[in-house]
Amino acid sequence: MAAVAEIASEAAVAANNSSNTTTNKNDNNNNLDSERNPKSESEFTVQKLVDMFTKLNPLAKEFFPSSYNKNSPNQFHINNFPVPIKQSANDNFPKRRRNDFNQGRRRLNGRAYRAQREDSIRRTVYVSDIDQHVTEEQLAGLFSGCGQVVDCRICGDPRSVLRFAFVEFAVEQGARAALNLGGTMLGYYPVRVLPSKTAILPVNPTFLPQSEDEREMCTRTVYCTNIEKKVSQAEVKNFFESICGEVTRLRLLGDHVHSTRIAFVEFALAESAIAALNCSGMVLGSQPVRVSPSKTPVRPRVTRPALH
Repeated sequence: MAAVAEIASEAAVAANNSSNTTTNKNDNNNNLDSERNPKSESEFTVQKLVDMFTKLNPLAKEFFPSSYNKNSPNQFHINNFPVPIKQSANDNFPKRRRNDFNQGRRRLNGRAYRAQREDSIRRTVYVSDIDQHVTEEQLAGLFSGCGQVVDCRICGDPRSVLRFAFVEFAVEQGARAALNLGGTMLGYYPVRVLPSKTAILPVNPTFLPQSEDEREMCTRTVYCTNIEKKVSQAEVKNFFESICGEVTRLRLLGDHVHSTRIAFVEFALAESAIAALNCSGMVLGSQPVRVSPSKTPVRPRVTRPALH
């Protein structure tokens, strides 16, 4: 009997171990299944909502607004709703409208300006070694035999007592013919004539003399450039009066762009203006100035009425 009881006890222990092993295997299998097919609570919740919505009747009265008209069933057609406009971050800022016409016109104007400038350069010659006493009228007269002269500009040279000029003709053939006048004596020196690399900068017509009196003023006026910025108007006046004669009007001009300034100096006598041309190359302040005949008169300043 004792042997039977011992065998029974061993069988119970074996059965218990077998049961525990089976339970552990089932738990492991369940864990593997849960890892292979994970399903969170949100998925079950969404599925329940889907099931609920599928049971709803879309034609029920509570799904229609109070403004719905049964006689107009097409009022909710997609074409009856406004198309949403996409907004960007830049919508809060005013948009600059591009004017393609004006831009195209500016491009054309730019091309036309370059073509006109190149044509003007081909019609212009550079003349150097010009005597101080030679006037623009005399220089233009020298080249008048080559063709119609449309502009003549004499400039002072701070590196020489002589001057240089640009002479523009009406046609290109006149400029080519003018090259043959190199070496011609004008005053006390033979002039040099070369093709110009630049065009003559046009003068604003409103600045040109408008009457006989203003033309007479131009004969007494010189144009001075390369004036140092620290030089005052009084210093410019004293510079010319000490050498040339009485100065009646003086206009000193400058800006923040250029490193030097310019001046228009009107003398009491035309002889003083001619003498002032010899000042080209003299040092005023710390820089040599350039002096040329002026094409524009120094007009008196217009006094504006005071605002009340």
